[in-house]
Amino acid sequence: MEDTLRQLGELLLSSVPTIICLFVVWGAYQLIVNRRLQQVLEQRHAMTEGAIQQAQAEIAAAETRTAEYEQKVREARAHIYKIQEAGRRQVMEQRGAALAEARKQADDMVKSARASTAEDVAAAKAGLQKQAEVLADQIIESILKPATAAGAR
Repeated sequence: MEDTLRQLGELLLSSVPTIICLFVVWGAYQLIVNRRLQQVLEQRHAMTEGAIQQAQAEIAAAETRTAEYEQKVREARAHIYKIQEAGRRQVMEQRGAALAEARKQADDMVKSARASTAEDVAAAKAGLQKQAEVLADQIIESILKPATAAGAR
């Protein structure tokens, strides 16, 4: 067993330079490579996070501009609809006025036609009355003439 411990001690003693070299390499790695590698990784992370944040900010700005654009489009449509409605209202008023004027003219024409018809009827009645009187006189003369001629005989 003593032999084993002695061999173990020799192994440990012979591994001391290797352990020192390992610590030197590890320290050099930490100073030269790992520190620089960590800096690069932090820069990359900052750049990617910054790019993501910048992209999110640009997306938010684009959404804001889109919302403003849509609002302006809605306002423009509403304005156009108001103008169209005003035009329709004006056309309907003109149409109503033209219709009222046409109705008035039609009523005037009907009234004048009725008056003309009434005058024609009155004239026809007067004419018929005169003709009836003339015919009555003729009938009376034709009936009385033979009777007066027979009585004169």
